[in-house]
Amino acid sequence: MQAEADPKLIVYFGGQYMPLGEAKVGILTHALHYGTGVFEGIRAHWDAAAQELYLMRPVEHFERWKQNCGILRIDVPLGAEELTEITVELLRRNQFETNVYIRPLAYKSAERVGVSPDGQDAFAIVALPFGEYLHAEKGIHAGVSSWRRLEDNAIPARAKICGAYVNSALASDEARQRGFDEAILLNESGHVAEGSTCNLFMVRHGKLITPPVTENVLEGITRDTVMQLAHQEMGVEVVERPIDRSELYVCDELFFTGTAVGIAPIVRVDHRVVKEGKIGPVTHAMEQLYFDATRGHMLAYWKWLKPVYQTMTEHEQELISLVGGSAS
Repeated sequence: MQAEADPKLIVYFGGQYMPLGEAKVGILTHALHYGTGVFEGIRAHWDAAAQELYLMRPVEHFERWKQNCGILRIDVPLGAEELTEITVELLRRNQFETNVYIRPLAYKSAERVGVSPDGQDAFAIVALPFGEYLHAEKGIHAGVSSWRRLEDNAIPARAKICGAYVNSALASDEARQRGFDEAILLNESGHVAEGSTCNLFMVRHGKLITPPVTENVLEGITRDTVMQLAHQEMGVEVVERPIDRSELYVCDELFFTGTAVGIAPIVRVDHRVVKEGKIGPVTHAMEQLYFDATRGHMLAYWKWLKPVYQTMTEHEQELISLVGGSAS
């Protein structure tokens, strides 16, 4: 899915709320020419029964964003909690009653020619109505890309650095030109890294396996969410280890994870079926768990959620403390 940008949407830009159509940057902006920006992706899920919009792990997302901005020496002067409150207000002003994707973006804002960055930084937060990123009801077809995932010593994949996503764009475009829904990238060692915009999990011999973050993959918050749910709710052993390309052809199940994609089952790789060519039981169970956890249906995971339209009662806060953690 491609999210359309309505110019009347309210965004946070230049320290204030304004219509998207009025939020402008100059054509000589450093980040536009040299990719010197860092973005983040955050989801808010609408639960119709509760008439509530839930931000998913927003504080952790903003903490990751600020850490990653440090790689490019971009300063975001606000803390994660304050950024979360700005986002809540942004969602309220737009009166969203649907699933939403939030895009914080920090960037080098000097308007000049010259690759060396300086201390001129800016940031913005945009929220868009956003449904499914990949249509994965019956599973998707993925293809191993000829493009390799960037190395950490070139441009760190663990950070959402704008310029690095040329790598993802090339792989994604190639995949679609070849008739696939999404790309799978290998790293320079020949091991499976991840999708063009998402992490990857494999089920084999009863274990849930995913590449470690040292294999040049994004340190995904949805990835972490899935690992916790698999261990705590399903009792499935989670293993972080390198994955060979040929394992994709002989495994029992495969799926992508990410803020935008959620859980996206993979039923074919390189024109080969995964197992029986249909969504497997572990993936199906994880899809349901993730859906419930992100929409406030599971008390144990309220600590991950920030309600937009309602304030949690003292009783709800007490229940959360009993199961561990606190509301973000």
